[in-house]
Amino acid sequence: MSKQKKDHSEEEVLVDVGQSLSKAEHFFEENRKSITFIAVALFVIVGGYFAYLHLYQNPREVEAQDSIFSAQNYFEQDSLRLALNGDGQNYGFIDVAEEYSGTKAGNLANYYAGISYLNSGDYKNAIEYLDRFDSDDEILSVIATGAIGDAFVELNQPKEALDYYERATSGESNEFVVPFYLKKAGLIAEEQGDFKKAAKFYNRIKKDFSNSQEASDIDKFIARAETKMNK
Repeated sequence: MSKQKKDHSEEEVLVDVGQSLSKAEHFFEENRKSITFIAVALFVIVGGYFAYLHLYQNPREVEAQDSIFSAQNYFEQDSLRLALNGDGQNYGFIDVAEEYSGTKAGNLANYYAGISYLNSGDYKNAIEYLDRFDSDDEILSVIATGAIGDAFVELNQPKEALDYYERATSGESNEFVVPFYLKKAGLIAEEQGDFKKAAKFYNRIKKDFSNSQEASDIDKFIARAETKMNK
């Protein structure tokens, strides 16, 4: 490229950049009020969010952790009524779940309340509270979902029970809890006459959880389901 052409190209680039800057300045001048308003609004939103975390949510988390402690102690002592309802001075799981909803301790209180109701024979409330619980913890998540299945078994609703046992075990790999609910799922499937599905659950125990307690005698369950399946 000749020096003249090169200089000409550079001038065109400078003109283009200058025009772009001019357009940007013009746009900013015309929209100064709205742009300023948006910037202020974003500042307020972000500032409000951090204020919410540090001045409101974090202190609530601490309060909730303190409040659930007494109920957990009663739960460990099998004093389920006191664990659920409190002792008149300290909150029970129901109060913690209600007063501190949105906190980690409030969420955990739903789990404890559901298990307490399950062990107390109040299966409908067990389902309600366990269904509110949400966790990324693999073990607690499996147990909570599987326990809903247990509650439906007690309510003589095997179809719903099997659905929750499947949810509890689908895609999960914990060797302690998953084979436990897989075996329950197999037994319910057999009761429902779905021997093919039962065999699938039992075979997964044998294949994926061979070291589990449930795998120790799983061959006889597989044989029974497959024999009935082929009749």
